[in-house]
Amino acid sequence: MDKRVYLLMAVAFVTGMVELIIGGILDLVAVDLDVSIGQAGLLITIFSLTFGIAAPVLLVLTSRMERKSLTLLALFIFLLGNAAAVLSPTYSMLVVARIISAASGSLLLVLCVTMASHIVTEKYRGRAIGIIFMGVSGSLVFGIPVGVMLGNMFGWRAPFMLIIILTALSMVGVSLFMEKMAPRPQVPLGQQLRTLKYRPILFAQLTSFIFFVGHYTLYGYLTPFSKITMGLDGTWVSIVYLIFGVAAVSGGGLGGTLADRFGSKPTIVFVIIAFALSLFSIPYTTFALPFFLVVLVVWSALSWALTPAMQSYLIETSPETSDIQQSLNNSALHFGIAFGSLSGSIVIEQSSVDMTPTIGGVFVLISLGAAAISMLTKEKNTSVEEGYKKTHA
Repeated sequence: MDKRVYLLMAVAFVTGMVELIIGGILDLVAVDLDVSIGQAGLLITIFSLTFGIAAPVLLVLTSRMERKSLTLLALFIFLLGNAAAVLSPTYSMLVVARIISAASGSLLLVLCVTMASHIVTEKYRGRAIGIIFMGVSGSLVFGIPVGVMLGNMFGWRAPFMLIIILTALSMVGVSLFMEKMAPRPQVPLGQQLRTLKYRPILFAQLTSFIFFVGHYTLYGYLTPFSKITMGLDGTWVSIVYLIFGVAAVSGGGLGGTLADRFGSKPTIVFVIIAFALSLFSIPYTTFALPFFLVVLVVWSALSWALTPAMQSYLIETSPETSDIQQSLNNSALHFGIAFGSLSGSIVIEQSSVDMTPTIGGVFVLISLGAAAISMLTKEKNTSVEEGYKKTHA
């Protein structure tokens, strides 16, 4: 295994860290910039929406650029975006800063996957890509709790200072250790989107989207939920995020193992049902922290268990377009994060943070319906592969 894969994993770690770190310091941002918790939560929505849209678009627009130079340029813009966040005197400027860091971060993550798969031999390709996504999941385990701790100690701008330092170190690493890499041919964006004309694919992607809408209706506001419903202080909120992150990473392995052993379809159905039940039960555990933490572990593990099973299902459903489907599924996930954060914001503004788990659970049940439609229509009429061929005949 080429050791440079771990350098790219570090870049992915920094990218993942900046996306979700704001969720742990929403209350600090809200107080300092004189906005509501709901408005502060929209910073997650804006970031994730930009991330989901920008990734496929920027990949096409930069398809002719040499990869190492493009990575360094994206890292520099990413650094500027986070510097703008640190210097933001107003909510509006912080919104602009988040858009800049989201767009550059989305391109960085795709570049990390592309470069990692290029620098290793074919037999290590899958493992290399897995290591990159371990960087993203690792940011959930370590990045957010560290961000919460720094935010509570030094103010909400401190975590972004840490990200600037890590980004600068990443630029040095890429500059010294990565070799120049020619671009690969990219699938046109229109061709990617045409695969969604087929119901099994469309509803499979909708499953991921709606599932994460439900998840982030609560998770995007876990800090205010924990503080308001259980009276936890900043230290305990950091511990809650750490427990969530560790369980979530292990859940990714669980989802892959279940899919290999029992098949992708049963795993998808099981994970969605169990996840919905965990969300619905959370409001009934806040009277005692130990009970809440037990359900938190189940909820967090299942939150990452769907993705490997869904990716396997998409490959089984459309082998010829599997690369395209992985890209679209990544966008669907981030759109889910964006609209989930928006959903949570609306719930808090119109009702209270106590209702976020219940509303989130309803969305997850809707995703179960989307999964059922995808699976029931998979074998009907023309197969996805045949239909895909016809559109390009």
